[in-house]
Amino acid sequence: MESTAEFFRSGGVEVSAGGRRRWPDDFKARIVAETLEPGVAVREVAERYGMRPNRLSEWRRLAKDGKLVLPAVDEPPGFAALVLCDAGHSASAPESAAGSASIEIAIGDVSIRLDAGTPAARIGEIVRAVGSPA
Repeated sequence: MESTAEFFRSGGVEVSAGGRRRWPDDFKARIVAETLEPGVAVREVAERYGMRPNRLSEWRRLAKDGKLVLPAVDEPPGFAALVLCDAGHSASAPESAAGSASIEIAIGDVSIRLDAGTPAARIGEIVRAVGSPA
């Protein structure tokens, strides 16, 4: 069985000689995603990873503010996954009234129009923010 330090290193976490850990964003996001499962307590997840619950709560705030992108979750049946591509894709974008290309995101009663040059990562963040329950 691997040691705790070996487990963290295998996930990309840098562990210093003094025991301080530097967590990559994707590893943080996976840990935060665990806390969002029904019936799971932040304290339990924090204990599993040998960290303080307040640190994990800080990461959850970052995710809520759109500063930490969480891994995709399975969509409920009947919904299509959003697929984004930044480079090498030349699909024609709809033209707005002003004549410039734009992207429109419509979720429920909310409609957002973005410039076609908006990066895919930012569009994904907006979709997650608008689609998440308040």
